[in-house]
Amino acid sequence: MRLTKILLASSALAVSAGAVAAADMANSMTLVSWGGAYQKSQVNAYSEPYKAMHPDLEVVWDESSNEAVAKLRAMDEAGNVTWDVVDVVAADALRLCDEGLAMEIDPDVHLAAAPDGTSAADDFGDLLVGDCYIPQIVYSTTFGYRTDMVPDGVEPPNDICDVFDLETYPGKRSLEKRPINNMEWALLCDGVAKEDVYDVLATPEGQQQALDKLATIKDSVVWWSAGADTPQLLADGEVFIGSTYNGRLFSVIEEQKQPVAMMWDAQVFDLDGWIIPAGLPEDRLARALDFIMFATDTQRLADQAAYISYGPARKSSAPLVGKHAELGIEMGPHMPTDPENAKNTFLYNYEFWADYRDDIDAKFQAWLAQ
Repeated sequence: MRLTKILLASSALAVSAGAVAAADMANSMTLVSWGGAYQKSQVNAYSEPYKAMHPDLEVVWDESSNEAVAKLRAMDEAGNVTWDVVDVVAADALRLCDEGLAMEIDPDVHLAAAPDGTSAADDFGDLLVGDCYIPQIVYSTTFGYRTDMVPDGVEPPNDICDVFDLETYPGKRSLEKRPINNMEWALLCDGVAKEDVYDVLATPEGQQQALDKLATIKDSVVWWSAGADTPQLLADGEVFIGSTYNGRLFSVIEEQKQPVAMMWDAQVFDLDGWIIPAGLPEDRLARALDFIMFATDTQRLADQAAYISYGPARKSSAPLVGKHAELGIEMGPHMPTDPENAKNTFLYNYEFWADYRDDIDAKFQAWLAQ
């Protein structure tokens, strides 16, 4: 199995950059993403334009990205990888790459150059954080809250630690059902300095400190797994405040016109992007590489920003970001990287979570079950 993967990975040069005729590519492709507004933006910017160029192609979407690592491990073990291109966060991409479950990418072979001829490697720059990872967007995980549930005479929440203040801000919270971000926010609100958070979290004592802080609100938490959950919980008035991806909150605020506002404090910057599973048959690999070449070019990444408030990962795409495709509003002020929104950000440590994720996951899930 591993030898086959190596041989297929090494043959990627031969099937990339249009070297394989369309007739030799698979006529179906399974793309894996997160559902909701984010996946809709990918359909609009990537898969529908690509299908228009290849009308006989069948594109199937799977909304399992939150389980991508576990599912790809199981597929690999069974010798039956059914996914072709998978959207994952950077830390998961690093793990999949380290385990040989994702194909290594040469950006200057597998990805399009910028319109001015700048190489893909230079255009993506520091956002190429792994050998197997193709970043699409910069996003943040942050909080939205119901404006009509703020108690009378109280300032709206504007500090990350307001999430832990049940007395001033009563009501249910929604938090993601995983340790990432929750553990960092808990330590910040338990007095740990921002620059020390990952040093503390690397210790068993620090992990317990974070869980103890989370325990102070545990009975008031609704745990979510899909990015669309918190926007729905907020829209239904089932929670007062909840974490999710900033683009999902943009959708519920600007598109659905719900009484929800953003709380940008301590937003956690992260990357989202594609990996191609290792070991695909050559016809499926050729299709996946052809799609990736198209879907990550300068124009396509800028196009996605017309549907959701995530910053494109290419430098050359940023000047092309304009107004929302349907609402007609300028998208710049809604990006997590806007100076007004980025006054206090928290930088996600990809390498830490690639190294510690499995162990802390197990501890976190055991704590949830208590």
